[in-house]
Amino acid sequence: MFRSTKVLELGSGYGLAGLVIAASTDADEVVISDGNPQVVQYIQQNISINAETFGQTKVKSMILHWDHEPASEIISSFDIIVASDCTFFKQFHGSLARAVRSLLKHSETSQAIFLSPRRGDSLSKFLEVIKKNGLSCELIENYDPTVWNMHKKYVLGDYRSWPNYNEEHCYPLLLRISRSE
Repeated sequence: MFRSTKVLELGSGYGLAGLVIAASTDADEVVISDGNPQVVQYIQQNISINAETFGQTKVKSMILHWDHEPASEIISSFDIIVASDCTFFKQFHGSLARAVRSLLKHSETSQAIFLSPRRGDSLSKFLEVIKKNGLSCELIENYDPTVWNMHKKYVLGDYRSWPNYNEEHCYPLLLRISRSE
């Protein structure tokens, strides 16, 4: 899936997903972004510490604010965008959807892959905004047998290690977002 692609991680925190993609796939380039300049400094430190694990993959960090127009050199330039737990703030839904739309390549195979719990109506509201911004979305609940089985056990209360498990806030659903046109 990532072979010879340009990947962007949005709202990455310290960049774990981007670092894993860079270290374990044959992506051409991975850009790990966040809107907080201090966090982006930590991302850059993590990139430097792990540089030898990336093989031929180019890895860099950048400050990216969803509510600002992206720099022209990155518009329509990413094959894959990944994000985790970025849909819970409803006030950012529009800017996040617009960012995804402007950053994804105009290609049948380009897509954004989000992992996000429902968090009340936050996820459903985000899906509405996605459609209004010319994007389509596939919501997948059971995307990995190991994750699904652990989720089911937590729901049934089988694991004492997570006694307050609440699937609305804890179980990440998979969203595949692509351009509608």
